[in-house]
Amino acid sequence: MNPEAMLADLEELVLCESYSSDHAAVEHSAKAVAAQGTRLLGAEPETIVIDGVTHLKWTFGTPRVLLLGHHDTVWPIGSLRAHPWSVVDGVARGPGVFDMKAGLVQLFHALASLPSLDGVCVLVVGDEELGSPTSRPLIESVAAGCAAAFVLEASAGGGALKTARKGVSRYELLVYGRAAHAGLEPERGANAGVELAHQILAITEIAHRVESSSEAGMVSVTPTLLSSGTSTNTVPATGRVAIDVRVPDLAAQRRVDELMRALTPRLPDTRLELHGGPNRPPLDPASSAALFARAVRLADDLGMGPLRGAAVGGASDGNFTAGVGCPTLDGLGAVGGGAHAADEHVIVAEMPVRARLVAALVGSMLAETAA
Repeated sequence: MNPEAMLADLEELVLCESYSSDHAAVEHSAKAVAAQGTRLLGAEPETIVIDGVTHLKWTFGTPRVLLLGHHDTVWPIGSLRAHPWSVVDGVARGPGVFDMKAGLVQLFHALASLPSLDGVCVLVVGDEELGSPTSRPLIESVAAGCAAAFVLEASAGGGALKTARKGVSRYELLVYGRAAHAGLEPERGANAGVELAHQILAITEIAHRVESSSEAGMVSVTPTLLSSGTSTNTVPATGRVAIDVRVPDLAAQRRVDELMRALTPRLPDTRLELHGGPNRPPLDPASSAALFARAVRLADDLGMGPLRGAAVGGASDGNFTAGVGCPTLDGLGAVGGGAHAADEHVIVAEMPVRARLVAALVGSMLAETAA
């Protein structure tokens, strides 16, 4: 692995901004990723556009091993002005450098070092940060036929691989009441804001009603964005709240969904309307166990030192691959920190080290699954 070449490729991708909600920017980014992948893999990808979102897919023979990543980021266009690309004392910074453009560079350089890519599929999607609404069927269809999925998302703290991820559900609760003048005749109204307050309190209690013994952690049910009312002198006729749910196992995800759908109004003349549901299934520790053990052995062979595994609350497209029964190991990408934050950064010296591990994992799986 050539560290200088990897750093140059990383700079190229970071300077090509790719905010998830800007389809034109994602398309431009896909062209940069495609050019880099074509140069290193010796083949052009299939460009797949679904509802305006650009995804890339390289297929070599009949896929047995999937390498998965995304090229979109949470950073709005223009973020480079406040967070410019830089490399100081071996630390690279810039929007999306850790989540997950360094992972893409490591992916391409890892595969470029292998003598054959027969049996490999590389999928780089453009809407992961939005929950993969257009790419999920594509991810699941490829993963269903593979013996392993390696996800090049950034590592957990200290470079740990991600051996379990919580599942995610997303909801929006709408509350309907009846408007009235707040000074002249408030009694004629049905206050959607007060009803919304009752519902938020009820929602926060749901997590305490759901049991889970999973090592991936506890259930969380968190009201986030909320609004109600139209003016300071009007009884609110409507209200809404978004709810973020994280669950360690499918049973908990189903139970939370049941309880969300069982919410009922507390005030007369108000009604509720619930939208959403489960988005990503959990990545169960059992899905990653054998691959993590393989990674530990290979890391030892490579003289990398001991690898750690970590269960994390954040979700990725690895949740989808595990959900269709494909053994999945996540967090094989960059070592650093600050995902989605101003201090997002990558430890440059770790990039070739991680790429060698990915190459070893892919090579060993291809050899084992060869016909």
